[in-house]
Amino acid sequence: MRTIHIPTSHEYDVLIGEGLLDKSGELTRKAVKPCRCMLVSDDTVDELYGDRAQISFTYSGFEVDRFAFPAGEASKNLDTLRDLLNAMGEARLSRSDLVVALGGGVTGDMAGFAAAIYARGVRFVQVPTTLLAAVDSSVGGKTAVDMPFGKNMVGAFHQPSLVITDTDVLRELPKEQLSNGAAEAIKCGVLEDPALFALLERGDWQERIDEVVARCVAYKRDVVAGDEFDTGSRAFLNLGHTFGHAIEVCSSLQILHGQAVGIGTLMAAAAADCPEAMLRRLADCLKTNGLPTRCRFGAEELARAALNDKKRAGGEITLVLPEAIGKCRLERIPVSRLPACFEKALNALEALDL
Repeated sequence: MRTIHIPTSHEYDVLIGEGLLDKSGELTRKAVKPCRCMLVSDDTVDELYGDRAQISFTYSGFEVDRFAFPAGEASKNLDTLRDLLNAMGEARLSRSDLVVALGGGVTGDMAGFAAAIYARGVRFVQVPTTLLAAVDSSVGGKTAVDMPFGKNMVGAFHQPSLVITDTDVLRELPKEQLSNGAAEAIKCGVLEDPALFALLERGDWQERIDEVVARCVAYKRDVVAGDEFDTGSRAFLNLGHTFGHAIEVCSSLQILHGQAVGIGTLMAAAAADCPEAMLRRLADCLKTNGLPTRCRFGAEELARAALNDKKRAGGEITLVLPEAIGKCRLERIPVSRLPACFEKALNALEALDL
């Protein structure tokens, strides 16, 4: 088992290894004294892993209640959040109790937000069951729900007490979900880890999934430790997200987050005038990992969607633009330039016929 310590204002460990789901209660007990806990999952994950998690937590002395919601990004909203908060109240959770997020990014974001606002804040533990959540959303303390006007527009910073990643569970994921998570790992490679990128572009990284998760978490640890509340350098983690979130919104959330981030990272590289060889290498890496490289939406439509991006500050927005594999820069632009920026990226990718 690998342990990565996250030195934020509320410090915690990320545990990565095989067979950890059935030890999740025992591992949590080392960080949080046994108490009442609300185990939160979507209905798919609840059916697959809910009983195993409950048995582990119960055996370790926790009193377990469960809440499951319909799987999918469409459930990440205020209505589901209200239902979860009501369930927590009906279970009589107190400020000394615990929320356990068992699932992917939707579950972690929503359960974490509920923990942040219930009784003015209770502890929570992340047990990611998707690669995307393991390498990205389970670490760093960002919690939120979506609104009609944009993704993750209502939320809070609330660090978990522990993150437990069972890599056996990740290996059981369908190919589409592995691809979805690979996009965030590719993003880390483009940002600062050429060796990770090289591993991902070979396509056989599943045999070393522990290493992939650990490298991504270690990179995010370093970024978050220096900018916990996203006021400066943490903006680098948004590589591909301004473009990607716009794609998600334009697709009515039918395009998965990782798929959108993959296309968005490629578009960011094209907008940054990266050399053709680098664009083709990035596109080939995305394709090798089952990710799309084409965007079917127009520049104006994408720009309108991006205007609701929470990274916008007044009349400006910060873009993360690649310069090489392992090196990126931040550039603030007026929002009036967004349509031209999207148009430039789309034209460049069309010319390459990727």
